[in-house]
Amino acid sequence: MERFIGPACVIDVARQARENADFLVTTGLIEGWERQHGKIPERAWVLIRTDWSKRAGADAYLNIASDGPHTPGFHPDCVPFLARERDILGVGVETVGTDAGQAATFDPMFPCHTIMHGSNRFGLASLTNLEYLPPTGAVVIAPPLKIVNGSGSPLRVLALAPA
Repeated sequence: MERFIGPACVIDVARQARENADFLVTTGLIEGWERQHGKIPERAWVLIRTDWSKRAGADAYLNIASDGPHTPGFHPDCVPFLARERDILGVGVETVGTDAGQAATFDPMFPCHTIMHGSNRFGLASLTNLEYLPPTGAVVIAPPLKIVNGSGSPLRVLALAPA
């Protein structure tokens, strides 16, 4: 159970994602957040608030163009930093997947799926209500359903926030 419960670090990039659907969270952005809020603790959940969950309808939410989906996410260089240098439980995003929409064009491709999840870290997608969480101080509880021989699982992510 200790792998499913941890402190939440909420990084708000809603303005940047509103201005650029392909916005990528970089290591520099994470380090800037840490200068303001303290170092991301080990075994924390890093949640990226983009307000993407507020998009109405499948077309706006998936945001697919002729060259594929356009959704914010993590820069490929940021993923190993979080997985290896911050030893987090995992990441959480408001988009349909943990990788950015254009992650098929990255080197390496789909860094959250290959590096983050390959490092035995978790990914939470399609999160909502991140605007109600403070940058630090909340606790995330994210136990998956037990699925035999499955690569993923639906789950209900809960956050306990200070009053």
